[in-house]
Amino acid sequence: MTPQQYVQDKAAASGSSFYYAFKFLTPPRRAAITAFYAFCREVDDVVDEVQDPGVAATKLAWWRQEVQRLFAGQPSHPAMQALSPHLAPYGIEARHLLAVIEGCEMDLQQTRYLDFVGLERYCHLVAGVVGEVASAIFGRTQEQTVAYAHKLGLALQLTNILRDVGDDARRGRIYLPVNELQQFDVKAHEILKREAPWGYSERFTALMKFQAERAHRLYDEALALLPEADRQAQKPGLMMANIYRALLCELEAEHFQVLHQRIALTPLRKLWIAMRTNWRGR
Repeated sequence: MTPQQYVQDKAAASGSSFYYAFKFLTPPRRAAITAFYAFCREVDDVVDEVQDPGVAATKLAWWRQEVQRLFAGQPSHPAMQALSPHLAPYGIEARHLLAVIEGCEMDLQQTRYLDFVGLERYCHLVAGVVGEVASAIFGRTQEQTVAYAHKLGLALQLTNILRDVGDDARRGRIYLPVNELQQFDVKAHEILKREAPWGYSERFTALMKFQAERAHRLYDEALALLPEADRQAQKPGLMMANIYRALLCELEAEHFQVLHQRIALTPLRKLWIAMRTNWRGR
């Protein structure tokens, strides 16, 4: 299996919404974003799939060394071998890859965030920086597009967090800020139980509505930041925004019943939203 086939299989197997947006890129840009996405998946899988925190930390340390090998021209992992030819053309730097690893390391070091400022720092590393790199690969000509990409990354990550409250609770993690749980009188043990009657209280629903409204605001703020000159090139990001915002609306329609199940859009619906965004350009 070639490195290119490896990353293609990694992206396809993930079932991620990102995969549908990649389909509309030119082959060189699609190859670059697929390789970068595969790297992100590899380091994220370390946290999600390795149960021993010490082993996970060792694996992430290995990935830090692999970033050094990549920029020294000697990558050993197929994802990094696939990414290597795209570093210079799209301005991908070691700091970008190390930031993603740092964000994953945060998952090993803490399971709670005291306030939104702390959560925002985490989102910056695992989503904002990813958005910055992706926007460069898609074709960025305006500096303000970087701000758009970071804001959109935050909105996407918050949507992920709302969708995954139950999955994260099963791993002992709660990403919703502690002070906001307190604001709505939602106890951590109610979320960690992942069951009625504790979980789906009016208090929990009010907390989730508060989070969803914040995410909607962030989508609006991100789109307002996107310069018209880059709108055409950034259509894959707009596809992601529309797919994830549709997911956010689905969570709202299902009254945030996310503790015992994973609410998701069907592959066909994701593809339709991507196609519609491609036609409409927004």
